[in-house]
Amino acid sequence: MTFSVWLLVCFCGLTLGQEGLPQTEVASEIGSCFPDMCKFLKEFGAMKAKLETVETNLKEKTLETKLKETESQILVLKEKEAKPLKVAFSVGLPGDTAIGPVNLLTTLVYKRVITNVGNAYNQLTGIFVAPVRGMYYFSFFYHAGGYQPVNLFLMKNNEYILASSDHMTLFDGADNGGNAAFLELQQGDQVYVQLKANTHVWGNSYTTTFSGFLLYQI
Repeated sequence: MTFSVWLLVCFCGLTLGQEGLPQTEVASEIGSCFPDMCKFLKEFGAMKAKLETVETNLKEKTLETKLKETESQILVLKEKEAKPLKVAFSVGLPGDTAIGPVNLLTTLVYKRVITNVGNAYNQLTGIFVAPVRGMYYFSFFYHAGGYQPVNLFLMKNNEYILASSDHMTLFDGADNGGNAAFLELQQGDQVYVQLKANTHVWGNSYTTTFSGFLLYQI
């Protein structure tokens, strides 16, 4: 029971207790026992109305704050849509010497970074990691001596996608080759180039290269 209801009950009880008295006497008794009752009830009602107004204002401010936060998040998303993600890299294999023949399948680490927009290519591992789901384009080219076989693979995660190779010949001084592909990648997919066991490639950052870029997001 609230305090205001309790006051009304007490007031009604006093009124019922005075039913046997004339109206003038009842009014006189109430006025003498509770001279400030009406004034108090009015002040209490005004205080309650003020509290309700304050509570309503607080709720409105909370809703206004949430609306502003939502508007800010929408603006950020719109800015991202207006500025599509840019991803492009082109790297070369340094050394100016033969790499291989190797005993095991080896991931080539292209350490000369020509460009790496978006930093999706890791020059320490030789692996490109897709930052978003989308359609990508990749290419790789090589230079090698003709006295050893060449066999390179374009890899997606652990899957063979493309190959470029040449046989060993005694009369061929040098070999050049490459390949390219469009790949649909999920975020986090890895793309890299591997050298097959018992083959070699010439380390030259101007002729043995690996490149790729994001065409569009999906």
